[in-house]
Amino acid sequence: MRVRITAGADDDEAAAIGAALADHVGETVEVYLGDQTDPAVVQDVEQESGSSAGGESSTGGNEGDGESAADLGPTERERRLRDEIADILEGGPEKYRAQLSEDGKLFVRDRLELWFSGEDSELHFEDGKFAAFDDWHPDGANTDEDDDDRLPADGLITAAATFEGRDVHVMANDYTVKRGSMAAKGVEKFLRMQQRALKTGNPVFYLMDSSGGRIDQQTGFFANREGIGKYYYNHSMLSGRVPQICVLYGPSIAGAAYTPVFADFTIMVEGMSAMAIASPRMVQMVTGEDISLEELGGPDVHMRESGSADLIASDEEHARELVAQLITYLPDNADEDPPKREPKSPAKSPDGIDAIVPQEPNKGYDMTDVIDRIVDAGSYFELRPDYGPEILTAYARIDGRPVGIVANQPAHRAGAIFPDAAEKAAEFIWKSDAFNIPLLYLCDTPGFMAGSQVEKDGILEQGKKMIYATSSATVPKQTVVVRKAYGAGIYAMGGPAYDPESVIGLPSGEIAIMGPEAAINAVYARKLSEIDDPEERERMERELREEYREDIDVHRMASEVVIDEIVPPSTLREELAARFDFYEDIEKSLPDKKHGTIL
Repeated sequence: MRVRITAGADDDEAAAIGAALADHVGETVEVYLGDQTDPAVVQDVEQESGSSAGGESSTGGNEGDGESAADLGPTERERRLRDEIADILEGGPEKYRAQLSEDGKLFVRDRLELWFSGEDSELHFEDGKFAAFDDWHPDGANTDEDDDDRLPADGLITAAATFEGRDVHVMANDYTVKRGSMAAKGVEKFLRMQQRALKTGNPVFYLMDSSGGRIDQQTGFFANREGIGKYYYNHSMLSGRVPQICVLYGPSIAGAAYTPVFADFTIMVEGMSAMAIASPRMVQMVTGEDISLEELGGPDVHMRESGSADLIASDEEHARELVAQLITYLPDNADEDPPKREPKSPAKSPDGIDAIVPQEPNKGYDMTDVIDRIVDAGSYFELRPDYGPEILTAYARIDGRPVGIVANQPAHRAGAIFPDAAEKAAEFIWKSDAFNIPLLYLCDTPGFMAGSQVEKDGILEQGKKMIYATSSATVPKQTVVVRKAYGAGIYAMGGPAYDPESVIGLPSGEIAIMGPEAAINAVYARKLSEIDDPEERERMERELREEYREDIDVHRMASEVVIDEIVPPSTLREELAARFDFYEDIEKSLPDKKHGTIL
């Protein structure tokens, strides 16, 4: 505290005023005379007589035996505070700490150490360590010494950090405190973190290990305007503004399960994580179904069946590695471009592309063999690989530039588009566009799958969403007709009608309403059936097939300027790199409207 008194006061008066004020306010007081710039007296509350600035005596300019303020150590009050902080950092009861190691999990603060230590990573500060302090600390309102009542930080940590050179907001549950459950003070911290992320425009990491809302303390946080329901409102406001990345370390049940599905990217850890709308016990009460948590909502369920998990990590270290890779493709927010890196040559030579792609439209091959010859070595990062595997969705780099790849996979069900594959692609396109990541479509599909089961599974609904996402994306888009582009597949895969910057054909390419066999059967079935001679009928079928293939051949499409160019496959990488570079700053706009109604 600084005070200024009249220049006419003498040193004894200044010292007396300083001592009285220091004793009253409980802090060091500097006393200035008149308009002097240096204090005449520096008086600490614990001193019997003040010491002057610069280590002089209590009166200006006179030597004395008073102690300098710079020489003072922490007071008992500060030592007590440090002890309280150390106690909070210990987390919940020790018996629950022991259970973590049995489950192969880290204590939450050790987890934060794993994430935010080392080169280019640091935990800067934490907010809300003392949340719910009065409810459990012996010096607070609760004098019950039962260890189970410990609520350090109310079981939820929020902090600001640098991760791999990027500033991020962090939330992490402490599973040793009431199984990471959420209550009023922790909810308040969570909401503040989200609201601050909207202001800073920095990514948000959710390190989830929560059993859900604290049922016995639900008053004050469940249905309130600023309660737990606000989580998902804030998730929605953050969606498309900043990347939200969630890693699941344990069971996330009921309300806690919504954060991972609201996040842009969700990683589950094998052997320890799960998410479900209700616990197995609740499921049994409601439906009578007897099921384990793993079967109900384990990683395999959400990777293969629901599509709610983007990746599965083998352990805690692997989870961090996956996020460290993922974030290299993402900007901090929607106002920025994704970060570039030094270009690398592909892992395999582009010279092999044409040999990989069969001329026969129904012969399978692995599209990743083509991608490995286009993208920078080591940059291919696939998401949701086991969900809708007929379409590949991945981030990669071409000449150092991040791109989002949407590619048909002929190695799975001929690359036909099923409902789950369409859903996966639509969400990936939508997210990539939100964060300004250019899109590359690699088309080799017979189109959307037909049949009664896919109709029940919503092929029209999911196909609509994929086409809508492709239509609405305003990032630079390049489409390559690798081989077949039949039916509405060419629409969903960024065909000429969907405002791509380029549509490039390889010499194996074909664009048609349907493939030759189906077309001949649809158009000429009756005429062919009237030919009695089998050899004559076979000759006619062959001629019709050859005529049809000539009509749909990529050369005809280039001649009619349906596509922009046919390129030698060995030059495809350099062609794409040049086009993405040229169209980097292209401006696109959507019609003036509030938003579309499809997604």
